[in-house]
Amino acid sequence: MAKLVLSLNGVVQGEHELTKERTTIGRKPDNDIQIDNLAVSGKHSLIITILDDSFLEDLGSTNGTYVNGKLIKKHALKDGDVIGVGKHEIKYVNEHASADDEDFEKTMIIRPGSASAAVAVAKAAESAGVQAVKAAPAPAAATAPAPAMPLGKLHVLNGPIAGKELELTKALITLGKPGVQVAVISRRPQGYFLTHIEGDGKNDNFPIVNGKPIGPQAYSMKSGDVIELASIKMEFSLTR
Repeated sequence: MAKLVLSLNGVVQGEHELTKERTTIGRKPDNDIQIDNLAVSGKHSLIITILDDSFLEDLGSTNGTYVNGKLIKKHALKDGDVIGVGKHEIKYVNEHASADDEDFEKTMIIRPGSASAAVAVAKAAESAGVQAVKAAPAPAAATAPAPAMPLGKLHVLNGPIAGKELELTKALITLGKPGVQVAVISRRPQGYFLTHIEGDGKNDNFPIVNGKPIGPQAYSMKSGDVIELASIKMEFSLTR
């Protein structure tokens, strides 16, 4: 299980296992990891953990969030990453992390009416991946669908790539456009789940399913659900 090791000036102050889907870091006592220091904002950072992967997001903090000395807005954490929050350091420990930050940064969804983008999407779709849906690397054991579990699909309903389909065979797939709206579909033994990762910085901008925002918690997807993300509508279905 992934964990965070909190330290100050090289002295370990505590360890925190990432047992929750959403872990907040900040100065206020209602955070999951409280750091009582004026250099830390009340709500400083958020870590979303899905399967074996964790995504870090700065929550508009005053002094910023750093990873390995680099200022970030969002980051797919890798084993050994050191998060800088104020004067404190938080080491991320997870030998099973599979998320690729480069892929996470490139994740994008095509807005309706973008002809040049539609060409790129069509080409990507031929290799079982719509440009609007960028698949993150998954552990080998989780890549192939389990025989007993129905396979999920996304059917694009609008825009220049309407009609395209994507089979959800990966354990983790990110959708959206960084800085605008990003979500993740995770494939678990219990089924498929949609989780909000990032909004536009002005509001949470949660993904919409069947006309309603899903909120901050993971949404258990059902066949026939219509997902709206960054102006693209997709229908989710299960096949046996």
